Amino acid sequence: MASRATKKPKARTKTVKRPRAAAKRPVRRQPESLRLRAVAASLTVADLERSLAWYRDVLGFTLGERWEEGPTQRGVQLKAGSCQLLLNQDDFAKGRDRKKGEGCRVWLWTVQDLDVIAQRAQSQGITLDYGPVMAPWGAYAFAITDPDGFKLTLAREVKRSSPRSRA
Repeated sequence: MASRATKKPKARTKTVKRPRAAAKRPVRRQPESLRLRAVAASLTVADLERSLAWYRDVLGFTLGERWEEGPTQRGVQLKAGSCQLLLNQDDFAKGRDRKKGEGCRVWLWTVQDLDVIAQRAQSQGITLDYGPVMAPWGAYAFAITDPDGFKLTLAREVKRSSPRSRA
């Protein structure tokens, strides 16, 4: 019987881990500025079910949570990607003729085809405030007003190399 040649195991060398130099972080301004991970808008609406249907069917939001107080529907959470929009039923404590949406515009940024979103809204009889158009600052956008008068602009960044491109 022939003996097998065996290889001797290589002597292992110990790796000495050297402490890494701590990465230098920039010194933050004091007092420290606000850093957020998300922001959500909350809108008080005259008819919660009408607004829910509008945001769902016209713009494509999905329903998240519902908030109820006894038999009364108080609000809903709408979702779009990682963003949320909260709709709250107005209790009319400040009057039924209170104007909503004045002096405020909510910008909704997406990578989706805005022409498709705008066409979906128009196919449901919604009139766009403007657009879709190329804005001089590099966004392709359209504006729309919800049933309570809240102003929304849906936008998407575009490559500036070609004024006609919608990247």
